Amino acid sequence: MKIHSVVEVNRYLRDVLEADSLLADIWVSGEVSNLTESAAGHLYFTLKDETSQLRCVFFRPKLAITLENGAAVITHGRISIYEAQGALQLYVDLVQLEGVGILHLEFERLKAKLEEEGLFEPARKRSLPLFPKRIGVVTSPTGAAFHDIANIVGRRYPLAELVLSPTLVQGDGAVDGIVQALQALNDTEDIDVVILARGGGSLEDLWAFNEEKVARAIYASKAPVISGVGHDTDFTIADFVADVRAPTPSAAAELAVPDCAELEAHIQSLTKTLRIDVTRYLDRYRQRTDELTRAASVYLGNSLTISREKLRGRELELASLSPLATLSRGYALVQQSATGEIVSHIDQVQRGDAIDIKVSDGQFKGRVTGSKKGLQGWMNSFPSKKH
Repeated sequence: MKIHSVVEVNRYLRDVLEADSLLADIWVSGEVSNLTESAAGHLYFTLKDETSQLRCVFFRPKLAITLENGAAVITHGRISIYEAQGALQLYVDLVQLEGVGILHLEFERLKAKLEEEGLFEPARKRSLPLFPKRIGVVTSPTGAAFHDIANIVGRRYPLAELVLSPTLVQGDGAVDGIVQALQALNDTEDIDVVILARGGGSLEDLWAFNEEKVARAIYASKAPVISGVGHDTDFTIADFVADVRAPTPSAAAELAVPDCAELEAHIQSLTKTLRIDVTRYLDRYRQRTDELTRAASVYLGNSLTISREKLRGRELELASLSPLATLSRGYALVQQSATGEIVSHIDQVQRGDAIDIKVSDGQFKGRVTGSKKGLQGWMNSFPSKKH
């Protein structure tokens, strides 16, 4: 016979209780009593009815109501054993006042759970692409939602391609169908954004979008997800998990794509602004060009004047060295008529040679009748002046 310790018994009871699917996810109604709050902010209280009571603990409570003794409430949580005291108790994760519908309670419970896990965290939400090429749509292929989305995308931005991943959006099979449709788009290449859509309806009609499996499938989507479920006042868990919430399927389509007309108007506005800026830019350079042109004209004029003066000086220098200048001072240029050879020495001519004689204003022919060698003889040949 084996003897068990107290801790072994309590641990066994804990394991049995926590393995029970009913006790692991249970709703319990009753009246609050013995309510206390610890220094850490945890709530301890007892739920009781006419004949029984159940100890409860609510760690780190987030309450939308004021909890007080005597309040009739509905709680959700799991039942287990507190080993240290061997106490059976309900570990609460949601408290609502009685009179609230069970679906609303389940909505609040799942919302609180997923929010605690960070699925609604704004920092993780992705921006939508500005110019999507392929848009995945998860909705019923026969519903009005897809028809509205196709019309709006076709009108606003016909460049985008719609990829329908069809599914039931209500009733049996809707939850698994939505999950599989989202997974199918994850396996499809080049999906830029996903629209999850359904038209309006009652809370029961929209309930598939409040299921945990759908919420986690949205969270796992590779592409950003726009939730367009119901009408303006309808909120689902899918809205909180999605990257962007749209009030209707049509609004989701408008958020998914830009408007070509607005883009055209924006481009025209940018073109006008650019033209004005370019004109102003060119005007500044035109003025600068005029200033440089005037400066260049002045510079060139001065340079030409200086160059003309230098050229004039060179012309005067050359003129002073010109044979014509020499001739103008009374000298003559003598050439052999037969050969054109310039006669610079007396030995180049003989008596009777025909010669050409050039002077400053023309030329004439002559013939050698005699010669006298030496400069002194040449100078003596000039007639003397008479006084």
